[in-house]
Amino acid sequence: MLKFRYLFDNPDLARMLLKNWDYDENSEEMFQYFRISANAIYPLRIHGEVCYLRFSPVSEKRERNVMAELAFLDYLRGLGYPAMEAVKSRGGEEVVRKETPWGEFYASVFKRVAGEQINQTDFNDEIMFSYGSTLGELHAFSRQYANPSVKRWTHRDAFDWMEKTLSELGLDQEPMQELALLRREFDQLPITQDNYGLIHFDFEPDNVFYDETSQRCSVIDFDDTMYHWFVMDIVQALDAIQDEMEIDDCSHQETVFLKGYRSQFNIDEEVLSMRSVFRRFAGLYQFVRVARAMQERWENEPIWMVELREKLERLLIKSERNFGLNFGLETKSS
Repeated sequence: MLKFRYLFDNPDLARMLLKNWDYDENSEEMFQYFRISANAIYPLRIHGEVCYLRFSPVSEKRERNVMAELAFLDYLRGLGYPAMEAVKSRGGEEVVRKETPWGEFYASVFKRVAGEQINQTDFNDEIMFSYGSTLGELHAFSRQYANPSVKRWTHRDAFDWMEKTLSELGLDQEPMQELALLRREFDQLPITQDNYGLIHFDFEPDNVFYDETSQRCSVIDFDDTMYHWFVMDIVQALDAIQDEMEIDDCSHQETVFLKGYRSQFNIDEEVLSMRSVFRRFAGLYQFVRVARAMQERWENEPIWMVELREKLERLLIKSERNFGLNFGLETKSS
């Protein structure tokens, strides 16, 4: 999540960055449907086709990660995988780095993918199987993705970043204890070519689109990719299904999803049995990013910011409840 200072609608900045692409200026009316979280996203049209401008401050991203994401997308699309497609700028670039009156930014434009977000569907068996198989196919291709020219960061790099950020924020008690526990747990896990590789890390129903015509899923938002155990993607996808469906028993949907996944790639069942460890990693990672985004405060903040801050503070409190608990047998069977 971006720091609060970057969450304001800024159509002038969007226009300035878009001057690097041949876009339809009469589509600027679509800017009103912007959204901002980990990036600012503004819809537009290029030659009549709906696309999305994505930008973020250079200070909020690692250049290595930005370039590695685009390299991975190019690799996947070259193999026919249904990942989002970047639109090259007038200068032939997939990512543009520009100085502006509001600071320096990374900007890219992506084509809209076909279909409907899975969280807007009824989660039927056909969709769940396709959803799972699309993730399995992603991991199968990731397994073959050897020696990229630009390498994305790893789960260990993420741990280092979390530790540094928590220290800077002065949150060096329960969250830091949680980090130490998780480091120890992950250090004990085996890393093999079959269970560890470049994952999506946000393969949730709002980032995967199902197209009834092709009966295939397409995937967007590879912004959080990192080297991790493949199970991390599975756990987060299954948890998100349950959250989206708002029911206690999603065992059928889970079974169909995993059947689809196994049609493309094998699962390390021993690692999968440690779901709670992976949930705790995702929870701590979210906690640190949210705490960092909220660290600055101003007098007379707008109502939307006050309400967002209150919502996120409740999220942080909820996350902290599990911090520091030792992992036991119940952790590995949940």
